[in-house]
Amino acid sequence: MTSADKKSNKFKHILKYLLSVILAVVFLYIAFIDVDFKEVLHIVSNASIVWILIFIVVMMSSHYVRALRWKVILNSVKPDTSIKNLFGAIMVGYGINCVVPRLGELSRAVLVGKWEGLSRSSMFGAVIVERVIDIIFLGLAVLVSVIIWSENLYDSFPWLKSTLIISMVLMAILILFFYLTVKFREKFYGIIIKILSHISEKFAHKTAYVFEMLTHGFASLKGAKNYTLTILLSVLMMCLYGLSSYVGLYTIGMQNIKEVSFEMGWIVMSISAIGVVIPTPGGTGSYHTLAKSTLVLIFGFGENISMAYAFLTHIISYAVFIFSALFVYFFLNKQHYNFFKIANTEEEKK
Repeated sequence: MTSADKKSNKFKHILKYLLSVILAVVFLYIAFIDVDFKEVLHIVSNASIVWILIFIVVMMSSHYVRALRWKVILNSVKPDTSIKNLFGAIMVGYGINCVVPRLGELSRAVLVGKWEGLSRSSMFGAVIVERVIDIIFLGLAVLVSVIIWSENLYDSFPWLKSTLIISMVLMAILILFFYLTVKFREKFYGIIIKILSHISEKFAHKTAYVFEMLTHGFASLKGAKNYTLTILLSVLMMCLYGLSSYVGLYTIGMQNIKEVSFEMGWIVMSISAIGVVIPTPGGTGSYHTLAKSTLVLIFGFGENISMAYAFLTHIISYAVFIFSALFVYFFLNKQHYNFFKIANTEEEKK
């Protein structure tokens, strides 16, 4: 790669990061409109320490289940993968995502690859497969929210119906695409690359790289038992996410204003999770906007206490992720890596 290409890639990375920060600022502005920030801080300062600790335990449990699911995905590649290494890498990834969106996925793949002696391609492939599974279950979580809530969510969020339809169509396409990739790997791969080569050689090369990683990823997830366990652990993980959102309501005493329920927590989780998908650092701004809007528009809570919920649950998660990432990276990790350099290297490979 030429010096000019390297400078171009560096500029692209900087531009992507600036755009993510701008997005976060815009969403934060939207979230804090009509909110008394002093009142929000007052509510947060009176939060229950006991419920905050319960919130952290439930949240960390969901990430431990994610580590268990990752172990199942990697079972056929390396059955004795260490849960400690998988969990540690996940926390480092979350911590890095709080600063630079999506770089955390690269980091945890690199860490587990080094710690477990697995190829980088197979680890990147496993991470991609895991992200696809997450997207599918997020779509299902939103669908469940529409089913379980007696009132019409579409009235509060007009964009939700079209988003759900598009998501379901995309999920169907993704599932079909992955089925064809696994079932007819060589033939399907050749047809796609040949078609794309007529459009752009560079794009075809990037697609080939992604295909290679997907092949490694799906090669690790095979067997009826592994598929079943992956689905069950994904369901359990989503339930724990919903439970953490439900517990979050108790941290600032929202149950004293009106009755709260697990269904309420599930709906807040499923809609606010869409904000986490938006590439802002750690879901900053986008999470706040959707979590607050859900509590205000659907459940009728006030602007200030709804914002306090979003602010507190996010800052707790943010602090736990950063602390855990630093602890694992500096105290448990024997080898330290420059993940920004790794990101540039991966971009050059594509």
